[in-house]
Amino acid sequence: MGKASRVKAEVMEVRDLVDLIQVLKDIADMRYHALFAQKIKFNRFNESFTEFFSLVSFSQVKHPLVNNNNPNTIILVISSERGFVGDLNSRVIGRAIEEKEKISSSQLVVVGKKGIMKFEGLGQKMLKTYEDIEERGFYEVAVEIKNYLVKEVMEGRCGRVMVVYPWPKDYTVIKPRVVKLLPCEDLMPKQTQTVEKFRQVIEESDPLDMTGYLADLWLSSKIYEIFFDTNLAAASAQTQHLDSSLGKMRKEREVVKLKYRKAKRGDIDKSLREIFSARMMVAK
Repeated sequence: MGKASRVKAEVMEVRDLVDLIQVLKDIADMRYHALFAQKIKFNRFNESFTEFFSLVSFSQVKHPLVNNNNPNTIILVISSERGFVGDLNSRVIGRAIEEKEKISSSQLVVVGKKGIMKFEGLGQKMLKTYEDIEERGFYEVAVEIKNYLVKEVMEGRCGRVMVVYPWPKDYTVIKPRVVKLLPCEDLMPKQTQTVEKFRQVIEESDPLDMTGYLADLWLSSKIYEIFFDTNLAAASAQTQHLDSSLGKMRKEREVVKLKYRKAKRGDIDKSLREIFSARMMVAK
């Protein structure tokens, strides 16, 4: 077998790999756009939620989920279980550790096997962990986490909850984001301005109970939305990683093609020299 034949096999392997990466990139790209199209439902829910809060005066209600001075803090860290997101998870973990160092009375609650493994590798203690998120379902796990956080706050073990997760600012920019979940006093940013418009609202339930219920519902929705954003960020990170790999492999393909052409010319030159040498031997 000539050198050109061996190099040709390499050309075929690189070509097939380029085609495979292109398919994977197209799948990740379609997944991102499909998820992005679904994100609008969260905007509508938040609008409806704010409209409801405008009906009743909750501004004077003191509920642990809305008003809390307990300095003990839980830092909820969300990592992605998707492939090709190692760098993204590392940045999220790094940001979470920065927040933990800022808040002395804080503990970590980590979601996702990859995040748990990274914290274990760094020797960081975790208060609670959640694994197998995709297998169990995002909403089911969001409700489970919400129940845990609410219990911790209502029983006085903590008063604040921060979440650190990968946030897709747009198609190309992904970065760790820190958001305060509890106490959720930001739930009613314009409520005190609009409540005066509704003086004839009948309050059949105690405002304190309504506040707790609505804050509980809002927390479930917010955690689920964060899971959704994490999934969206992972799809974007996969697309960017595969696009970068595709560019490198295309360059590699051109290099191998050039190598094949040189090998082919070398084989031809070798054959010509052998033919010429054989004729010279016959002539003698």
